[in-house]
Amino acid sequence: MSSLIDSKTAEQDRLLIDLGAIDLSACHRSREQIAEINPHRGQMALLDSVVWLSEDRTQAVGCKHVKDDEFWVAGHFPGQPMFPGVLQVETGAQLACYQFNIRKDRPTLAVFLRIENAAFRSQVVPGDMLYILSKDVKFQRRRFVCDIQGVVDGRIVFDGRITGMALGERQET
Repeated sequence: MSSLIDSKTAEQDRLLIDLGAIDLSACHRSREQIAEINPHRGQMALLDSVVWLSEDRTQAVGCKHVKDDEFWVAGHFPGQPMFPGVLQVETGAQLACYQFNIRKDRPTLAVFLRIENAAFRSQVVPGDMLYILSKDVKFQRRRFVCDIQGVVDGRIVFDGRITGMALGERQET
């Protein structure tokens, strides 16, 4: 039993942000409010909410409810759907984009340029509540680097580092 408790504590120690200090049922920004800041639309708007943003805006926690009617379910994989790793990272990139843009006078079109050290540690399946953690490594006028993690039921399911850059003002269509 002690090793189970020790491994759970070790997992918590690896989290970018102490989730025990955050109300994960809170809604700092809804999907609609995120759309006022982020350019992602339609099926590619993956964040359901931002549940927490640090006062200095260098750390954030977002939420993605993984549903069984999403576009990827039928093909990834038939009979055993798993939320694709690339979409997990994209969800993290969208939270980092939000974090970057919320500090600007007006939203920019920010794209992500690099994924480093991405590791996928556990499956994410329909019905899971995927919490995304983002923490600034570097923030500049046109560029940002963030460490990101995905967490389901207190366990880290993926982590990595992303780099993004602002291309210019966002155009609405």
